[in-house]
Amino acid sequence: MMRRRLFWKILLGFLVTFLLMTQAVWLLFALRDDREFPEWLVTQQIGPAVLEAATQAVAAGGRTRYDEMASHLPQDQRRRLDIFDARQPVPAPLADDPENAAMERGVTDQAGNPFVVRFRYHRDRQPWRLNVPPELLFIGVIAGLLFSAFLAWYLVRPIEHLRRGFQRLARGELTARVSPAIGSRRDEVADLAREFDRMARRLEKLVESRERLMHDVSHELRSPLARLQLAIALARQAPERFESAMERMEREVDRLDGLVGELLILARVENEENPGDEYFDIAGIAESVVADARYEAQPGGIEISFEPPAAMADQFPPVRGSSELLRRAIDNIVRNALRFSAPLGHIDVCCTYREQENRFVISVSDEGPGVPSELVDTIFDPFVRGRPDGKNLGLGLAIASRAIAVHGGLITARNLPEGGFRVEIEIPAAL
Repeated sequence: MMRRRLFWKILLGFLVTFLLMTQAVWLLFALRDDREFPEWLVTQQIGPAVLEAATQAVAAGGRTRYDEMASHLPQDQRRRLDIFDARQPVPAPLADDPENAAMERGVTDQAGNPFVVRFRYHRDRQPWRLNVPPELLFIGVIAGLLFSAFLAWYLVRPIEHLRRGFQRLARGELTARVSPAIGSRRDEVADLAREFDRMARRLEKLVESRERLMHDVSHELRSPLARLQLAIALARQAPERFESAMERMEREVDRLDGLVGELLILARVENEENPGDEYFDIAGIAESVVADARYEAQPGGIEISFEPPAAMADQFPPVRGSSELLRRAIDNIVRNALRFSAPLGHIDVCCTYREQENRFVISVSDEGPGVPSELVDTIFDPFVRGRPDGKNLGLGLAIASRAIAVHGGLITARNLPEGGFRVEIEIPAAL
């Protein structure tokens, strides 16, 4: 159905364009004053010469000689030439109509029979109103049919592949791809097919990540819920241990509350397109995060150092966005380093400003065991188990990655050659 509709639209457009072009060409030639029209040539040169030849033929040999002479004339001249017996009424040449004017001569043959020879030089009335010869129109229609059929096939075939791809995608077949069916085309339709495949891959990845997140969340929720049920059961069986059971339940409820809060933040940053219009000092936020982390690092004897930018803070441009999101992102990175640092370890936080790029760079380096090289690229996914001890990284780095991406920044991670792990973020400053 689509192919038929497109075919008739292309054919109609081709025929309209064809007629407009032919009419424009006719009008262009009709408006040129330096060209002599054919009817003028007939009346001034051809007509008198043919009439003279016909008159001489009648005078020399009568009607027989005239017929012989007329048979040698071109068809257009022969149909304009008439001969009448002057002894009978001669039809009028319709001289009142300028388009039916004629020139006449009387002549007598050798036998004395009078004749009237007439040459009509009127313009033939053309029944065709579009000034297009029927032959040319026939050729145009045939060419239009062939051209429209080929163009409709050329355009509709990839569109049909795209339509089937969308149908498969709508049915939930996220593996649907159309580029292999399009082939080696290099045009806008092929670009559209590649964009479709890119969209399908993105949707497949998003759905897989959502399913994986739901699985991980259900797994993370199951552990504190199981401990809650165990604490409740112990409280019922041993009333004397009610206080310790309540303390255990409070801790598990806090963990559940923290997990739900992190999930809400993750959903927010994933759906956020504009982080906000707040202007703030990113170096000051990083310094306050380090100050808070030092308090928590005291029991383990972990030292956290902070290196601010070289110049005064008021010499740097601010960052535009949400200070709350970026504070949480930096805080999650620092706390993750603190979580996996050994006692008496060291964490180095450095903030620099690259003037040429107009970007802030904040790096957090620890002396922990690092991450297996094959898992470095996945640590920013939720609940990834990226440590040798099997502990998962929770949602902290995933939230940090999304929050920084919302601000147009970049986050990377790598193992250090001398041991330890470094997470580095780049945040563009406000212009």
